[in-house]
Formats: sequence, C-alpha cells, structure tokens
Amino acid sequence: MKGKMISYNLHQHTLFSDGKDKPEKYVEKALEQGFTALGFSEHSPLPFDTSFSLKEEQIDEYILTINKLKEKYHNRLAIYRALEMDYIPGFSEDFGLLQKKCQTDYLIGSVHLVRPEDTDELWFTDGPDYRVYDKGIKDFFGGNIRKAVKAFYHQSNQMIETQQFDIIGHFDKITMHNRNRFFTDEEKWYRDLVNETVELIKQKNLIVEINTRGIYKKRSDTFFPDGYALRQVKMKNIPILISSDAHQAAEISMLFDDARQYLTDLGFYDVMYFENRHWKPIPLEEVSF
Repeated sequence: MKGKMISYNLHQHTLFSDGKDKPEKYVEKALEQGFTALGFSEHSPLPFDTSFSLKEEQIDEYILTINKLKEKYHNRLAIYRALEMDYIPGFSEDFGLLQKKCQTDYLIGSVHLVRPEDTDELWFTDGPDYRVYDKGIKDFFGGNIRKAVKAFYHQSNQMIETQQFDIIGHFDKITMHNRNRFFTDEEKWYRDLVNETVELIKQKNLIVEINTRGIYKKRSDTFFPDGYALRQVKMKNIPILISSDAHQAAEISMLFDDARQYLTDLGFYDVMYFENRHWKPIPLEEVSF
C-alpha cells in the first residue's frame, strides 16, 4: 500500500544567481503543484565576475530571504537553502567555508568551468551555445576530444576527493554539446573515465542527481546522467534523486514524471529525500509530480 505521496525539487536557481524569478515565485508554484519540499541552490560565489553566480555581497540577503520564506511557509512547505558549488581548482573557495558562510542545509557539487593544465584560462562546457564548447576543445586541447573530456572528469574527481558535499550535479554533462559528434559513450576510453568517477562517487557516499534540464531545454536527448553512466550508477547501487535544475518557477517539475517512469523501467526502486536535516530513501512509487 502506498504511503503519503511526496513532491519536491532540491535544485533551482533564482534571481540571486542566473534564474529568472524571485524565490517566492518558486514557492508559490511549488504550493500550486502540491509540493512537500523545495530547495534553493544558487551557484556559489566565485572570485571573478560572472553572469551566473551568487555575489559575495548578496550572501546576507540570500540568507535573510530564504529564512523569511522558511518562516512564512513553515506549515505548508519545507524550504531549504543550498548552493550549487562550482568547483574550479585554484579558483573556487573550499566548500566547507562557503557552507558555513551561507548557512546551507546541503550542497550540490558541479563542474561547469574546466581549468586546463598549466593555464588560468577556463573552458565553459555548459550553456546554450555549443560553439563555445567546440572552440574550447580547439583552443585549450588542440582539438583532442579525449584530452578535453579527461580534463572534465579529472576535475570532477578532484572535487569528489577534496570537498565535502551531498549531491553530485549532472556528472556526465560533458556529453551535452557533444551529441555524439566527437565520441560516443560506447568507446572504452570514455567508459574508463566514467567508471573511475562512479567508483569515487560510491566511495564518498554521494547522491547522484538525475537532471532533466537538458531535455526540456532541447539541448540534449538524454537525462544527466544517462546511458552507460546511469547504468553504472544503477549497478553500484548509488542513491539518486530527480532534479529539474529550474531557472524559472515554471520549470520546477519539468519532466519529473518522465524521469520517474524511466528510472522505474531501468529497475531503480527509490530516490533520496531530505527531511529534518537527514537524507532518507523513499519509494519511487510514492513520488508524485
């Protein structure tokens, strides 16, 4: 017999980083959709100017704003404050320090900007324009796709090994702008990189985010992770959760039903839920969007 149906999303961005709406608009949409929990995860501050990160001078306002929402809606919705930590060796601040500074409930660790060896230049692997991705492969790696993808996964591994966080965000998103143009996930060299990262995720007891944004933004035909990477997550019995990576309130549950059914078909039984400052598994059949 099914228990209480649960709806939630723990990964979204507001006007405090690169989102399009104020936090309370997300709360209103969550209540409209019958959510039980909502987590805000702004991009962490970086020591250089960006168009997508929380600014250092906004930290106090971010804390105050989410605290007010927690208090206002405490009887109707569990609200959490988090960060999506951008890990860049030599640039990003220690995750633990920012967690204390921003008083977060949990952390997501992600790699969007890859720092090639022996340079302070950064390769932006995300975003809407695949030409930026292609140019980085040419400029920073001499057109060598294996070297470029290896740099992404090795930076991810360094983050896993050196930082403390809860969820690893879209860990195979390096494939998004590839779209099987330069490589496929059937190639041994690529699978070796995935295997190494998945093994570290398992060792560090991280939760893997199943991110739906690439599909609903029409930048990808797959979830992140998917394909070989997702099968490895399943084989290793690594805990998962579904995230929409929303950048506006209307996106808070985009493709969640599709993702739930897809994961069920692949043999996953549960997803992780955050409650009373603890992570716990809940059956996929009890998750509703």
